[in-house]
Amino acid sequence: MKDVFQQGDIKTKLSFIIMGFSNLMNKQIVKGVLFLVAEIIFIMTAIYQLVPSIAGLITLGTKTQGMQWENIDGVRIKVSVAGDNSMLMLIYGLASIIFCCVFIYVYWCSLKSNRKLFLLNKNNEKIPSFKEDLTTLTNGRFHMTLMVIPLIGVLLFTILPLIYMICIAFTNYDHNHLPPGHLFDWIGLANFGNILNGRMAETFLPLLTWTLIWAIAATATTFFFGILLAMIINTRGLKGKRIFRTIFVITMAVPQFVSLLIMRNLLADWGPLNTLLQKSGLITNALPFLSDGTWAKFSIIFVNMWVGIPVTMLISTGIIMNLPVEQIEAAEIDGANKFQIFRRITFPQILLIMTPNLIQQFIGNINNFNVIYLLTGGGPNNSNLYQAGDTDLLVTWLYKLTVVASDYNLASVIGIIIFVMSAIFSLLAYTRSKSYEGSI
Repeated sequence: MKDVFQQGDIKTKLSFIIMGFSNLMNKQIVKGVLFLVAEIIFIMTAIYQLVPSIAGLITLGTKTQGMQWENIDGVRIKVSVAGDNSMLMLIYGLASIIFCCVFIYVYWCSLKSNRKLFLLNKNNEKIPSFKEDLTTLTNGRFHMTLMVIPLIGVLLFTILPLIYMICIAFTNYDHNHLPPGHLFDWIGLANFGNILNGRMAETFLPLLTWTLIWAIAATATTFFFGILLAMIINTRGLKGKRIFRTIFVITMAVPQFVSLLIMRNLLADWGPLNTLLQKSGLITNALPFLSDGTWAKFSIIFVNMWVGIPVTMLISTGIIMNLPVEQIEAAEIDGANKFQIFRRITFPQILLIMTPNLIQQFIGNINNFNVIYLLTGGGPNNSNLYQAGDTDLLVTWLYKLTVVASDYNLASVIGIIIFVMSAIFSLLAYTRSKSYEGSI
């Protein structure tokens, strides 16, 4: 671009300031008008909207909504006075930055078009018409043309909310600073310090520990018992294999939330299971399956096995049925028993294929909102924890901080920590697995 500016004529140089000027001078009227209109819209928007919005992003508001006395028709009354809305100012400011980034890309496209025209004129080549450029977009670069609308959707409905959520973590947007009645402000890394070392650490660290224990236990139990069930069902000589598979797959046919709500009623202190045990004389008092912290944790893991084992069983069955029979027969001829065949042949191949799925299950269990919320709601309550119960995961605590406590800043910090933790584990685990080594 530097050479183009130095060697170009006046129309080429002006195109660095007036977008589309070179296109207009080279009779690319439609293309030049589009670039020029884009620049005019940006300048007008910058004056009336972008600059105030970006300034508001920096301050997040200075005028608080309140009440003041006014004389209306000779009567002195107290009226509400509108103030700044920090939440809207943050959203508008971020949207303005994204809009500026989009304009910078359009400006870069205009510079590339200017450079192309400069080279064509320099080599005395034909200037393409708008119809020829349009043909290039619909043929040679059709895939990029189709990506325009999805990219706009991603910017508006994914990138903007994600950046907004991250920014909230660096503000004091909590139940004491709810807009529009109150303003919130930037406070830097104070929320992270509060979560990791401050008063919230007394809640965060126990929930983080239980989240990791739950994720490991839930993933390991469904994985190993699913493989075991698949091995039993696929045993040679077993009759009715299809019937057994169908029986276990039925749990997948029922919506998960229905199964969880049924199990919640079944395991309640007043539920059918406790009633049956009491009437049979096996217990005198109801067992606290969901009302005691320790009991509830074991109950959740057990119920998750009921929901998750059939999935692993189906995947393992497909792998087992496609294992090379020659290897197993050769091992049997060499005198290997069934356990040795499983340990040396069957399990390594199942693990090789299921490693990506296993990593996905682990990350999914870290964020497994449904099982916890529908079974216990995070309870039983624990007075030592802030807005959390004994069985709350980080993700259910995040939900409570948002919906119940309105501590959006803390919830945002938790969301960032969950994402970083999940991303790092996924990358490290997968890139060090044999599945990854086999794919490169």
